[in-house]
Amino acid sequence: MIRRFIEVQSMNFLIGFLAGLFGGLVGIGGGVVMIPMMVGIKKLSQHQAHGTSLVVLVFTGITGAVIYYATKGAVDFVAAGLLATTAILTAHKGAHLAHDLPEWKLKKIFGAFIIVISLLLVLKTYIPHVSDPLGGWAKVIILLSAGALTGLISGMMGVGGGSLMVPAMVLLVGMNQHLAQGSSLLAMIPAGAAGAWTHHKLGNVQTDLLYGLIPGVIGGAFLGSSIANYLPENILRVVFGVVIIWTGILFLRAPKKIS
Repeated sequence: MIRRFIEVQSMNFLIGFLAGLFGGLVGIGGGVVMIPMMVGIKKLSQHQAHGTSLVVLVFTGITGAVIYYATKGAVDFVAAGLLATTAILTAHKGAHLAHDLPEWKLKKIFGAFIIVISLLLVLKTYIPHVSDPLGGWAKVIILLSAGALTGLISGMMGVGGGSLMVPAMVLLVGMNQHLAQGSSLLAMIPAGAAGAWTHHKLGNVQTDLLYGLIPGVIGGAFLGSSIANYLPENILRVVFGVVIIWTGILFLRAPKKIS
């Protein structure tokens, strides 16, 4: 019994570690990595994978934000607070939207979502952005709007939201990449918690997987966030993008089933 438990949780640890590693490296929660593995390897339903992912990604945010701030002070607390304020309000709505969708449709929507996010990661160097950092009400409005959208998508897709928050901060607000990544990791803590709590109440969280997933994602996020400042991100983004795009295509090809 104990041996079986260790074997199962070792696989959960590995899934969490890989998700945390990629999340820490590119400043996203890691749900785009974790959810496909939980569906493919652990055979969770799409709804269970989304709910369980959000619980784990809260710990990605905690670990990553601490490392980003401790190493280079790369966290904007005001920006993170603005993002989280509206994200908390919309995350529960996103969770309910996901819960109400049939599984085959949720798979296809998730597949399309991660393809778009991967393309943004690969092409973000070539996307026009503001030349000087924004301030005042323009910055506040952009961050609040980005937070509201992020919360909705986060609760629905089971992701931390960094894949939306980071582009908004870099391209529209004018933050540097590392500051945006650290700030997004901090903002995803309360936003992810709000969505995770709603999914838990809806029965979409597999708590038995958390014993391995949470330590794994903490270790992966610690390593990824620690080395993020020392690696050229261009090659990493391309490799990561290609893998996730292929995964998204597989989800788009999910057969239509009555559920």
